[in-house]
Amino acid sequence: MDILASIAERKIQEAMARGEFDNLPGRGKPLVQEDLSGIPEELRMAYKVLKNAGCVPPEVELVNEVQSLRRLLLDLDDGEERRKKVRELNFKLMKLEIALKRPVSLDLFPQYQDKLLDTSK
Repeated sequence: MDILASIAERKIQEAMARGEFDNLPGRGKPLVQEDLSGIPEELRMAYKVLKNAGCVPPEVELVNEVQSLRRLLLDLDDGEERRKKVRELNFKLMKLEIALKRPVSLDLFPQYQDKLLDTSK
């Protein structure tokens, strides 16, 4: 064992003897293993650090905002506020599609689909 590992081990043993680990949250419970298989190995540590700091990628933040707006729209009656939130939701959906580099799907915007596909004009 190298010198740093032995020093670390000694410090851990001393802290255990003093009871500093006795009241830690989650004591006696299994550790929750995160599935990081979808993240390239060289980026996993960076993602973990950012996640622990409360930072999320912009795409994830946008998905959360879209879900929140959809839930809000379920409770809003027809009116100007609802129309405003629908426009905001449509904008965020389009922004999300662009951020994910996917072609914009007309299924996300049914109110415009007929207008865009109408060839009679």
